[in-house]
Amino acid sequence: MVQVISKSMKDELQADHRHLVSDLVQARERVLEQIGRRIVGQHEVVDLLLTSLFAGGHSLFVGVPGLAKTLLIRTLAESLELNFSRIQFTPDLMPADITGTDVLVEDRSTGKRDFHFIAGPIFCNVLLADEINRSPPKTQAALLQSMQEKQVTAGGRTLDLPAPYLVFATQNPIEQEGTYPLPEAELDRFMFLIGVDYPTADEEVSIVQTTTAVDDVQVERTLGPEAILNFQHLVRQVPASESVVRYAVQLARASRPAKEGVSDFVNQYVSWGAGPRASQYLILGGKARAVLDGRFAVSVEDVRALVLPVLRHRILTNFHAEVSSINSLDVIEHLLGTVKP
Repeated sequence: MVQVISKSMKDELQADHRHLVSDLVQARERVLEQIGRRIVGQHEVVDLLLTSLFAGGHSLFVGVPGLAKTLLIRTLAESLELNFSRIQFTPDLMPADITGTDVLVEDRSTGKRDFHFIAGPIFCNVLLADEINRSPPKTQAALLQSMQEKQVTAGGRTLDLPAPYLVFATQNPIEQEGTYPLPEAELDRFMFLIGVDYPTADEEVSIVQTTTAVDDVQVERTLGPEAILNFQHLVRQVPASESVVRYAVQLARASRPAKEGVSDFVNQYVSWGAGPRASQYLILGGKARAVLDGRFAVSVEDVRALVLPVLRHRILTNFHAEVSSINSLDVIEHLLGTVKP
Protein backbone atom coordinates (compact mmCIF):
# COMPACT_ATOMS: atom_id res chain seq x y z
CA MET A 1 0.00 0.00 0.00
CA VAL A 2 1.43 3.36 -1.05
CA GLN A 3 0.96 6.20 1.41
CA VAL A 4 0.05 9.50 -0.25
CA ILE A 5 1.61 12.52 1.42
CA SER A 6 -0.37 15.70 1.00
CA LYS A 7 1.17 19.11 0.38
CA SER A 8 0.27 20.21 3.90
CA MET A 9 2.05 17.17 5.35
CA LYS A 10 5.15 17.92 3.26
CA ASP A 11 5.11 21.54 4.41
CA GLU A 12 4.83 20.37 8.01
CA LEU A 13 7.77 17.97 7.60
CA GLN A 14 9.88 20.70 6.01
CA ALA A 15 8.98 23.08 8.85
CA ASP A 16 10.04 20.44 11.41
CA HIS A 17 13.34 19.97 9.60
CA ARG A 18 13.97 23.71 9.45
CA HIS A 19 13.32 23.92 13.18
CA LEU A 20 15.69 21.03 13.94
CA VAL A 21 18.37 22.39 11.63
CA SER A 22 18.12 25.75 13.40
CA ASP A 23 18.46 23.98 16.76
CA LEU A 24 21.59 22.17 15.56
CA VAL A 25 23.17 25.37 14.24
CA GLN A 26 22.53 27.04 17.60
CA ALA A 27 23.95 24.02 19.45
CA ARG A 28 27.05 24.22 17.27
CA GLU A 29 27.52 27.87 18.19
CA ARG A 30 27.21 27.09 21.90
CA VAL A 31 29.81 24.32 21.67
CA LEU A 32 32.12 26.57 19.62
CA GLU A 33 31.83 29.27 22.27
CA GLN A 34 32.93 26.86 25.00
CA ILE A 35 35.81 25.46 22.93
CA GLY A 36 36.91 29.00 22.09
CA ARG A 37 37.45 29.70 25.77
CA ARG A 38 40.49 27.44 25.71
CA ILE A 39 41.44 26.83 22.09
CA VAL A 40 42.88 29.65 19.97
CA GLY A 41 42.51 29.33 16.21
CA GLN A 42 42.45 25.85 14.59
CA HIS A 43 39.04 26.67 13.09
CA GLU A 44 39.18 24.01 10.38
CA VAL A 45 40.22 21.37 12.92
CA VAL A 46 37.35 22.32 15.24
CA ASP A 47 34.87 22.29 12.35
CA LEU A 48 35.94 18.77 11.39
CA LEU A 49 35.73 17.67 15.02
CA LEU A 50 32.12 18.89 15.27
CA THR A 51 31.30 17.37 11.89
CA SER A 52 32.48 13.96 13.09
CA LEU A 53 30.64 14.42 16.40
CA PHE A 54 27.25 15.05 14.80
CA ALA A 55 27.88 12.49 12.04
CA GLY A 56 28.68 9.91 14.72
CA GLY A 57 32.15 9.13 13.34
CA HIS A 58 35.54 8.64 14.99
CA SER A 59 38.51 10.88 14.19
CA LEU A 60 42.30 10.62 14.35
CA PHE A 61 44.21 13.84 15.05
CA VAL A 62 47.79 13.92 13.76
CA GLY A 63 50.17 16.70 14.71
CA VAL A 64 53.44 17.48 16.45
CA PRO A 65 53.45 17.82 20.25
CA GLY A 66 52.17 21.00 21.83
CA LEU A 67 49.36 21.84 19.40
CA ALA A 68 46.55 21.25 21.95
CA LYS A 69 45.17 18.10 20.35
CA THR A 70 44.46 16.49 23.71
CA LEU A 71 43.19 19.77 25.19
CA LEU A 72 40.77 20.23 22.28
CA ILE A 73 39.19 16.80 22.71
CA ARG A 74 39.05 17.13 26.49
CA THR A 75 37.44 20.57 26.18
CA LEU A 76 34.83 19.21 23.77
CA ALA A 77 34.01 16.41 26.22
CA GLU A 78 33.73 18.89 29.09
CA SER A 79 31.35 21.06 27.05
CA LEU A 80 29.04 18.06 26.58
CA GLU A 81 27.13 16.18 29.27
CA LEU A 82 28.85 12.93 28.35
CA ASN A 83 31.00 10.41 30.16
CA PHE A 84 34.62 10.93 29.18
CA SER A 85 37.61 8.60 29.48
CA ARG A 86 41.21 9.10 28.54
CA ILE A 87 43.60 6.24 27.83
CA GLN A 88 47.31 7.03 27.60
CA PHE A 89 48.58 4.42 25.17
CA THR A 90 51.95 3.01 26.20
CA PRO A 91 54.01 -0.02 25.07
CA ASP A 92 53.01 -2.03 28.17
CA LEU A 93 49.28 -1.34 27.86
CA MET A 94 47.24 -4.55 27.56
CA PRO A 95 43.83 -5.09 25.88
CA ALA A 96 42.22 -5.83 29.25
CA ASP A 97 43.38 -2.40 30.46
CA ILE A 98 41.05 -0.95 27.83
CA THR A 99 38.06 -3.27 27.74
CA GLY A 100 38.04 -4.46 31.34
CA THR A 101 38.58 -7.84 32.98
CA ASP A 102 36.92 -10.49 35.16
CA VAL A 103 37.92 -10.35 38.82
CA LEU A 104 37.40 -13.17 41.31
CA VAL A 105 35.25 -11.87 44.16
CA GLU A 106 34.39 -13.72 47.36
CA ASP A 107 31.04 -13.30 49.13
CA ARG A 108 32.08 -13.03 52.79
CA SER A 109 28.70 -14.13 54.08
CA THR A 110 28.59 -17.41 52.14
CA GLY A 111 32.22 -17.90 51.19
CA LYS A 112 31.17 -18.40 47.58
CA ARG A 113 33.53 -17.11 44.93
CA ASP A 114 32.47 -15.82 41.55
CA PHE A 115 33.88 -13.78 38.70
CA HIS A 116 32.66 -10.20 38.28
CA PHE A 117 33.41 -8.10 35.24
CA ILE A 118 35.10 -4.78 35.98
CA ALA A 119 34.45 -2.46 33.05
CA GLY A 120 37.43 -0.70 31.54
CA PRO A 121 37.70 2.94 30.45
CA ILE A 122 36.26 2.06 27.02
CA PHE A 123 32.78 2.12 28.58
CA CYS A 124 32.13 5.82 28.08
CA ASN A 125 30.60 8.24 25.57
CA VAL A 126 33.79 9.98 24.47
CA LEU A 127 37.08 8.08 24.52
CA LEU A 128 40.38 9.89 24.06
CA ALA A 129 43.02 7.44 22.83
CA ASP A 130 46.09 9.57 23.48
CA GLU A 131 49.17 8.73 21.35
CA ILE A 132 47.42 5.63 20.05
CA ASN A 133 50.44 4.46 18.05
CA ARG A 134 52.55 3.89 21.19
CA SER A 135 50.86 0.56 21.91
CA PRO A 136 51.40 -2.65 19.91
CA PRO A 137 48.78 -3.84 17.39
CA LYS A 138 47.40 -6.41 19.86
CA THR A 139 46.36 -3.61 22.20
CA GLN A 140 45.18 -1.32 19.43
CA ALA A 141 42.93 -4.16 18.21
CA ALA A 142 40.95 -3.88 21.44
CA LEU A 143 39.26 -0.85 19.87
CA LEU A 144 38.23 -2.52 16.59
CA GLN A 145 34.94 -4.02 17.74
CA SER A 146 33.96 -0.99 19.78
CA MET A 147 34.60 1.45 16.93
CA GLN A 148 32.58 -0.51 14.39
CA GLU A 149 29.86 -2.30 16.36
CA LYS A 150 29.64 -0.13 19.52
CA GLN A 151 30.07 -3.32 21.54
CA VAL A 152 32.76 -5.05 23.58
CA THR A 153 33.21 -8.80 23.98
CA ALA A 154 34.85 -9.70 27.29
CA GLY A 155 34.57 -12.63 29.65
CA GLY A 156 32.48 -14.55 27.14
CA ARG A 157 29.84 -11.81 27.04
CA THR A 158 29.07 -9.13 24.49
CA LEU A 159 28.27 -5.82 26.16
CA ASP A 160 26.79 -2.72 24.55
CA LEU A 161 28.61 0.57 24.91
CA PRO A 162 26.71 3.70 25.96
CA ALA A 163 25.29 5.87 23.19
CA PRO A 164 26.59 8.06 21.72
CA TYR A 165 30.03 6.46 21.53
CA LEU A 166 32.94 8.28 19.88
CA VAL A 167 36.67 7.60 19.73
CA PHE A 168 39.02 10.53 19.21
CA ALA A 169 42.66 9.52 18.95
CA THR A 170 45.89 11.51 18.74
CA GLN A 171 49.16 10.64 17.05
CA ASN A 172 52.58 12.26 16.79
CA PRO A 173 53.85 12.04 13.19
CA ILE A 174 57.51 12.86 13.77
CA GLU A 175 58.66 10.63 16.63
CA GLN A 176 58.75 7.00 15.47
CA GLU A 177 60.96 5.58 18.24
CA GLY A 178 58.92 3.10 20.26
CA THR A 179 55.79 3.44 18.12
CA TYR A 180 53.75 1.00 16.07
CA PRO A 181 51.92 1.67 12.80
CA LEU A 182 48.16 1.52 13.07
CA PRO A 183 46.63 -1.52 11.34
CA GLU A 184 44.78 -0.65 8.14
CA ALA A 185 41.58 -2.14 9.56
CA GLU A 186 41.76 0.30 12.45
CA LEU A 187 42.66 3.29 10.28
CA ASP A 188 39.66 2.57 8.07
CA ARG A 189 37.35 2.85 11.07
CA PHE A 190 38.31 6.50 11.57
CA MET A 191 35.96 8.74 9.64
CA PHE A 192 38.52 11.56 9.43
CA LEU A 193 42.26 11.88 9.69
CA ILE A 194 42.62 15.48 10.81
CA GLY A 195 45.98 17.17 10.41
CA VAL A 196 46.72 19.70 13.15
CA ASP A 197 49.18 22.39 12.02
CA TYR A 198 51.07 25.16 13.79
CA PRO A 199 49.09 28.30 14.73
CA THR A 200 49.67 31.64 13.06
CA ALA A 201 52.00 34.17 14.71
CA ASP A 202 49.11 36.21 16.15
CA GLU A 203 47.38 33.07 17.38
CA GLU A 204 50.59 31.89 19.05
CA VAL A 205 50.94 35.23 20.84
CA SER A 206 47.38 34.85 22.10
CA ILE A 207 48.07 31.28 23.19
CA VAL A 208 51.13 32.29 25.19
CA GLN A 209 49.29 35.19 26.84
CA THR A 210 46.35 32.95 27.77
CA THR A 211 48.25 29.92 29.02
CA THR A 212 50.70 31.90 31.15
CA ALA A 213 47.95 33.77 33.02
CA VAL A 214 46.65 32.85 36.46
CA ASP A 215 43.00 32.23 35.63
CA ASP A 216 41.76 28.68 35.01
CA VAL A 217 39.21 28.90 32.23
CA GLN A 218 36.03 26.94 33.02
CA VAL A 219 33.84 25.30 30.39
CA GLU A 220 30.05 25.03 30.68
CA ARG A 221 28.12 21.93 29.66
CA THR A 222 25.83 22.55 26.70
CA LEU A 223 24.47 19.28 25.23
CA GLY A 224 23.43 15.96 26.71
CA PRO A 225 23.46 12.48 25.15
CA GLU A 226 19.79 12.57 24.11
CA ALA A 227 20.22 15.85 22.21
CA ILE A 228 23.36 14.59 20.48
CA LEU A 229 21.64 11.35 19.42
CA ASN A 230 18.69 13.37 18.05
CA PHE A 231 21.06 15.57 16.05
CA GLN A 232 22.93 12.51 14.74
CA HIS A 233 19.59 11.08 13.62
CA LEU A 234 18.76 14.39 11.94
CA VAL A 235 22.04 14.29 10.01
CA ARG A 236 21.14 10.89 8.56
CA GLN A 237 17.79 12.28 7.38
CA VAL A 238 19.46 14.90 5.20
CA PRO A 239 18.74 13.97 1.56
CA ALA A 240 21.57 13.29 -0.88
CA SER A 241 20.78 13.14 -4.58
CA GLU A 242 21.91 10.17 -6.65
CA SER A 243 24.34 12.40 -8.56
CA VAL A 244 26.06 13.47 -5.33
CA VAL A 245 26.25 9.87 -4.09
CA ARG A 246 27.65 8.74 -7.44
CA TYR A 247 30.30 11.45 -7.26
CA ALA A 248 31.41 10.26 -3.81
CA VAL A 249 31.55 6.67 -5.07
CA GLN A 250 33.51 7.71 -8.18
CA LEU A 251 36.11 9.47 -6.03
CA ALA A 252 36.65 6.36 -3.92
CA ARG A 253 36.70 3.98 -6.88
CA ALA A 254 39.10 6.20 -8.83
CA SER A 255 41.70 5.69 -6.07
CA ARG A 256 41.85 1.92 -6.58
CA PRO A 257 44.66 0.78 -8.89
CA ALA A 258 44.25 -1.92 -11.54
CA LYS A 259 40.53 -1.24 -11.86
CA GLU A 260 38.63 -0.31 -15.00
CA GLY A 261 38.73 3.38 -15.84
CA VAL A 262 41.41 4.26 -13.26
CA SER A 263 44.01 6.80 -14.38
CA ASP A 264 47.62 5.93 -15.19
CA PHE A 265 48.74 8.19 -12.31
CA VAL A 266 46.85 6.06 -9.76
CA ASN A 267 48.00 2.81 -11.35
CA GLN A 268 51.59 3.96 -11.23
CA TYR A 269 51.78 5.35 -7.70
CA VAL A 270 49.02 3.75 -5.57
CA SER A 271 49.27 0.37 -3.90
CA TRP A 272 45.81 0.28 -2.29
CA GLY A 273 42.90 2.67 -2.66
CA ALA A 274 39.94 3.66 -0.53
CA GLY A 275 37.23 1.12 0.29
CA PRO A 276 33.43 1.52 0.51
CA ARG A 277 33.67 3.19 3.93
CA ALA A 278 35.24 6.19 2.19
CA SER A 279 32.12 6.68 0.05
CA GLN A 280 29.89 6.28 3.08
CA TYR A 281 31.85 8.78 5.13
CA LEU A 282 32.01 11.30 2.29
CA ILE A 283 28.21 11.33 2.14
CA LEU A 284 27.61 11.12 5.89
CA GLY A 285 30.20 13.82 6.57
CA GLY A 286 28.73 15.91 3.76
CA LYS A 287 25.30 15.64 5.36
CA ALA A 288 26.67 16.77 8.71
CA ARG A 289 28.59 19.64 7.08
CA ALA A 290 25.46 20.77 5.23
CA VAL A 291 23.16 20.75 8.23
CA LEU A 292 25.76 22.46 10.44
CA ASP A 293 25.77 25.18 7.79
CA GLY A 294 21.98 25.48 8.04
CA ARG A 295 21.20 23.54 4.84
CA PHE A 296 19.04 20.43 4.61
CA ALA A 297 20.64 18.97 1.48
CA VAL A 298 24.15 17.74 0.78
CA SER A 299 25.96 19.13 -2.24
CA VAL A 300 28.99 18.24 -4.36
CA GLU A 301 30.87 21.06 -2.62
CA ASP A 302 30.26 19.38 0.76
CA VAL A 303 31.74 16.15 -0.55
CA ARG A 304 34.76 17.86 -2.11
CA ALA A 305 35.44 19.74 1.12
CA LEU A 306 35.82 16.43 2.99
CA VAL A 307 37.84 14.45 0.46
CA LEU A 308 41.16 15.21 2.16
CA PRO A 309 40.33 14.11 5.74
CA VAL A 310 38.34 11.09 4.49
CA LEU A 311 40.81 9.73 1.91
CA ARG A 312 44.27 10.68 3.15
CA HIS A 313 44.61 7.65 5.47
CA ARG A 314 42.86 5.26 3.08
CA ILE A 315 45.23 5.62 0.13
CA LEU A 316 48.51 3.70 0.33
CA THR A 317 51.20 4.78 -2.08
CA ASN A 318 53.87 2.40 -3.38
CA PHE A 319 57.64 2.39 -3.83
CA HIS A 320 57.45 4.35 -7.09
CA ALA A 321 55.59 7.12 -5.29
CA GLU A 322 58.19 7.22 -2.52
CA VAL A 323 61.00 7.54 -5.06
CA SER A 324 59.13 10.34 -6.83
CA SER A 325 58.24 12.10 -3.53
CA ILE A 326 54.52 11.58 -4.13
CA ASN A 327 52.20 10.98 -1.18
CA SER A 328 48.49 10.42 -0.61
CA LEU A 329 47.84 14.18 -0.65
CA ASP A 330 49.17 14.37 -4.21
CA VAL A 331 46.91 11.49 -5.21
CA ILE A 332 43.89 13.23 -3.67
CA GLU A 333 44.72 16.43 -5.55
CA HIS A 334 44.87 14.37 -8.74
CA LEU A 335 41.47 12.79 -7.99
CA LEU A 336 39.84 16.17 -7.36
CA GLY A 337 41.21 17.43 -10.65
CA THR A 338 40.23 14.45 -12.79
CA VAL A 339 37.00 13.06 -11.29
CA LYS A 340 34.13 15.27 -12.41
CA PRO A 341 30.70 15.43 -10.73
